[in-house]
Amino acid sequence: MSDSEIRRRPGGRAARVRKAVLDAAVESLVEGGTARFAIGDIARRAGVNETSVYRRWRTRENLLVDAMLAASDRHVPVPDTGSVREDLRAFAAVVADYLNDPLGSALARAAVVAVDDPEIAEARERFWHTRIDLAAVMIERGIARGEVRPGTDPRVALEALISPLHSRVLMTREPLGEELPRALADLVSDGLSPTRRPPAGTPAR
Repeated sequence: MSDSEIRRRPGGRAARVRKAVLDAAVESLVEGGTARFAIGDIARRAGVNETSVYRRWRTRENLLVDAMLAASDRHVPVPDTGSVREDLRAFAAVVADYLNDPLGSALARAAVVAVDDPEIAEARERFWHTRIDLAAVMIERGIARGEVRPGTDPRVALEALISPLHSRVLMTREPLGEELPRALADLVSDGLSPTRRPPAGTPAR
């Protein structure tokens, strides 16, 4: 069987190698953060050759983004309940659960800690932008259904929802109670309502 045929097989060797490498990358991030994130170490943990990792991801920055996205996709899915308020409630709750978990907390710290490597910094920025872009569909669906003011910036809305959660975990080290995610979701939903007039001089975007 050719390499291309292996790559096309769902659940084949390529899928197993990808999972092993991404699991090893997440393990590396949890243990040492981005500063110690190295393809050689990750290949060793995954039990694969470095050349296999480079062939698929090309750079450690690409691997960093893929590993963090894979972990967040697995643990922080984007809901589709048919209501923007319920979507935001569900999303905030799952983000809080993720940040309360040792894995989620460790990855969140790895995603914000200062580093001297500009390429790692750019990769982390790419990760955050990608996650926001994926979650923006909740706000876009709300606009289409008439639940959210037209012209609302999805990124601003989502940052208003999840930033307080990250702030408590990363800055004040406060626990995330069950009521906080729902309270934040309701606050953001009320602010986005087309029946609520935005403050004078506030740009939509």
